[in-house]
Amino acid sequence: MILTVTPNPSLDRTYEVPSLDRGEVVRATGERVDPGGKGVNVSRAVTAAGRRTVAVLPLGGAPGALVADLLDAQGIEVAPVPVAGATRSNIALAEADGVLTKINAPGPELTAAEQELLLDTVRRQSPGADWIACCGSLPRGLAPSWYAELVARVHAAGVRVALDTSGPALLAALRERPDVVKPNAGELAEAVGRPLATVGDALKAAEELRGMGARAVLASLGADGQLLVDDDGAWFGTAAVDAVRSNVGAGDSSLAGFLVAGGRGPEALASAVAHGAAAVRLPGSVMPTPADLDPAAVTVTAEVPADRALREPVS
Repeated sequence: MILTVTPNPSLDRTYEVPSLDRGEVVRATGERVDPGGKGVNVSRAVTAAGRRTVAVLPLGGAPGALVADLLDAQGIEVAPVPVAGATRSNIALAEADGVLTKINAPGPELTAAEQELLLDTVRRQSPGADWIACCGSLPRGLAPSWYAELVARVHAAGVRVALDTSGPALLAALRERPDVVKPNAGELAEAVGRPLATVGDALKAAEELRGMGARAVLASLGADGQLLVDDDGAWFGTAAVDAVRSNVGAGDSSLAGFLVAGGRGPEALASAVAHGAAAVRLPGSVMPTPADLDPAAVTVTAEVPADRALREPVS
């Protein structure tokens, strides 16, 4: 079982539009309403892969009730933490050329009692979990050290933890040695404080995160592929994608693919790449099923192409 923790979940509305013209009436060609948040997406992808998952998340107001209903309809077990504030609602505009514009609301401010209840709920749900995936931004009220406290408690319970967050929350949590961290290229550059122009730059940055405490780094480099660095070495994975329909949740799908494949080594990286590539070919934040995967399109190698320039250098 994979337990997910989403401190700042959302109700996500995705509209497919021909193009986004500022100041004009834009008529959508498609619409989806999904439960959102990075950990929620990981649970949705784990369920789509045919594995059991439990989603721990604070929920409040009518949007929170709808998130719970949507997850239940998808067969996902929910361990809700009631909060006084309303769960945030986000909007994504997906243009026909693949450009995505997102409007993310700040979400409710959690009280000290709600924060502790969230931690305690994770503790109560953790027995029997193979992995606990802690994902996304922190809502108002939670200090950057909150994830560090969560990782410490998870490890005390003897469970492996995957962390997908960024900024001060990521850096603070590294001291508790999360089993895997999953930054994208921008988050990786931010963590080491310098731009990344090549795959080699990303490799060095991942090695630095390991030096700061991460036991493994699964770095998403967007269209350039994914990089895994752990005690056994480094691997680079890519997949051919003919057309990108939406990249919403693609990174979360990758993390789910990594965890359901054991969360270690080149086989898990190949699963992560296959899940991410499948996700971008689907509308909105639809998560891929095994039938959507194309393992034959995935290449994983221990010969990391250090000199290869990133198509979108980040700083």
